[in-house]
Amino acid sequence: MLRKVIKPLAPYFERRKAMFKFREIHPFILSALILICGCSGPKNQVVVYTSLDQVYSEPILKDFELQTGIKVKTVYDVEATKTTGLVNRLLAETSRPQADVFWNSEVARTILLKNKGVLQPYFSPSASGIPSKFKDKEGFWAGFAARSRVLIYNKNLLKETDLPKSIFELTDQKWNGKFAMAYPLFGTTSTHAAAIFAELGYEQALVFFGQLKANGCLIVDGNSTAKDRVEAGEIPLAFTDSDDAEVSINSGKPTGIIYPDQEAGEIGTLFIPNTVCLIKNAPHPDNGRKLIDYLLSEEVEGKLAFMDGRQIPLRDGVKRPLTTPTYSEIKTMGVSFEEIALKIERASSVLKEIFIR
Repeated sequence: MLRKVIKPLAPYFERRKAMFKFREIHPFILSALILICGCSGPKNQVVVYTSLDQVYSEPILKDFELQTGIKVKTVYDVEATKTTGLVNRLLAETSRPQADVFWNSEVARTILLKNKGVLQPYFSPSASGIPSKFKDKEGFWAGFAARSRVLIYNKNLLKETDLPKSIFELTDQKWNGKFAMAYPLFGTTSTHAAAIFAELGYEQALVFFGQLKANGCLIVDGNSTAKDRVEAGEIPLAFTDSDDAEVSINSGKPTGIIYPDQEAGEIGTLFIPNTVCLIKNAPHPDNGRKLIDYLLSEEVEGKLAFMDGRQIPLRDGVKRPLTTPTYSEIKTMGVSFEEIALKIERASSVLKEIFIR
């Protein structure tokens, strides 16, 4: 009876015996197989957090995948809380980083991450031709493909002779209730606000923003929403980024761009580069460096320049559309990005009280 029970199980015991024998004889082969299997999985990837619009960043990251074979896992953020949401996530993950690279659509909060110990330095060879103003001297971040803070206007509502030349003209009664701005606690609008605080000083900046509020400035959820309101003719004028304005113009809308404060003695237009940085204790640091090298290349600056947003290359030799100005053609604000970063938290706190919703 016992034999009848055991006999059908014989093949099973033979297989188990062979398995144990294999383990005893070939431990190095097993270790090698485990190592090979591990390398073909999650290790051949890079994780990037980006606040740049997906319509621009996704094609760039897809090209990187095709060129390198490295799988890119991307985390995007929403328009209303751009940059700020991802920065808070990176801070929350400090003890156990999930991202390798942060591709930020602005610069001030990249510097905040550096100051809070979230980043690690990397001097990319691809950054060699980028002006020093747009690179951290300690190698914690580098900038590329800038946007500028502009005014977008509706050509059906405003004549050329009516256009303001300076953002400070918007405190005049003639513009009462006729302009919009994104909520200045997030994204490039908060960076622009901090730059104004750094340029004017605390008291003068406080007066300026208070005057904008008193003059009926319409506060909207983001730069693209401000652009939409101007396109629709709901308001004649709005603060926005140059890429949003370029998209509007390239789609045939009756809109135009003003680069403000270009006259002698005026503060100039704020240029805001994309920035890229390596996360401290990143899970895939080597792949992170490869992605950074790619993003800082002239190839990527050229691609971004020819997309609808017409982002402005920081290197003169990079090809761009004829209608896109060079960095040297625009009078830019003189404040450093480090100064802006120092002001951004206090500026945001004050502006939250002024523009409370």
